[in-house]
Amino acid sequence: MQPVMVYMTAENSDQATMIARELISHRLAACVNILDNMRSLYWWEGKVEEGSEVVVVAKTRADLMPSLVERVKAIHSYDCPCIVSWPLTDGHQPFLDWVGQETISPVG
Repeated sequence: MQPVMVYMTAENSDQATMIARELISHRLAACVNILDNMRSLYWWEGKVEEGSEVVVVAKTRADLMPSLVERVKAIHSYDCPCIVSWPLTDGHQPFLDWVGQETISPVG
């Protein structure tokens, strides 16, 4: 089991909570953190944009990423949502084991 952290952004707190509940209820993530009030500056359609977003961080398994990405894309308001992951190569083993146990039986 390869644990990963998934970094996503959401338009607002309500959308972030909806994403978190979707991932948790379908066991696509063991835990999701929501961090409000992030400022973003980014290129979009040829110009620099600036706005507020909410960070969503999920802990899951690498093999669940395709399903996680599809679920988030299906409910996200953005045309091109940020959904990226990085492997967790080391850490508190009981926590890493817990991530695996809580995502062992995806629902739906």
